[in-house]
Amino acid sequence: MNSKKNNSGLRRKHVPMRKCLGTLTTHPKRDLVRLVRTGDDRIIVDPTGKLSGSRGAYVSKSRAAVEAAIKHKRIEATFGRPLAQDEIEAILAYVSQFDTTESSQ
Repeated sequence: MNSKKNNSGLRRKHVPMRKCLGTLTTHPKRDLVRLVRTGDDRIIVDPTGKLSGSRGAYVSKSRAAVEAAIKHKRIEATFGRPLAQDEIEAILAYVSQFDTTESSQ
């Protein structure tokens, strides 16, 4: 049986990786924001990462990544429908709390 161990002989914990729709780079799942389509066909932020939905997608916790995903219609392609303006605003508002690269105006 092949087990993955580090130098101290302890098992390494598996880290789930996901691809950001904005940057198209792979990151640990916990470093990303999950978007989910709900049963009533709304696209919302899933802060816990545990909401059940027919479809989930991930974006980095930065405004630039979300804007790139919107601009290139990657969120729309993933969920198979256009984003409503209120959904865009809600996603941008959520990631703004994490984004430290925004300049104060």
